[in-house]
Amino acid sequence: MAMTGKNGITRRGLLGVFAATAVVAAPTYSNAFGLLKGAGDIRRIRMYSGRTGESIDTIYWIEGEYIPEVLKEINHFMRDWRTDDTLKMDPRNFDVMAAAHRLMDVSEPYMLLSGYRSPATNAMLRSNSRGVAKNSLHMKGQAADLRLKSRSVGQMAKAAKACSGGGVGTYSRSNFVHMDCGPVRTWGA
Repeated sequence: MAMTGKNGITRRGLLGVFAATAVVAAPTYSNAFGLLKGAGDIRRIRMYSGRTGESIDTIYWIEGEYIPEVLKEINHFMRDWRTDDTLKMDPRNFDVMAAAHRLMDVSEPYMLLSGYRSPATNAMLRSNSRGVAKNSLHMKGQAADLRLKSRSVGQMAKAAKACSGGGVGTYSRSNFVHMDCGPVRTWGA
């Protein structure tokens, strides 16, 4: 489905429901390389934001092709909610998120805590926390901080690490996992 506000399903959402039925019939290539592991011929991303009240449940990649209109919707969804700034997100990060989600075999959408961060937002957060990187990949549209109610931070981090698609930060005390499509590395506990 496409992004919905508090008013219900959009036309794109109805088309997404139709397309989602193809997910059941689509073959998966779970032995595919690295970050594509478990992604299959159709890639889907499901998230909600407690900050904006929005949710997104959409297929963004079909048979080797990203869907540009859907990527724009995801970019808007993952905007800096403090400033309303958007950035063209790196779709490789969606691949990491989707593959990890699929590996966890969960239908619950991710709760998006942070997607894109403007430099001003990153500087503000950095001034209040030691855990915010000066050159955060959030500012490049290559990272997301995520949470699931039905999976522990450890389970989420393990699934993200199995994708070998980028960095995985485990923030057990704050109950979230950072996933990015930068260099493969891990930190936190």
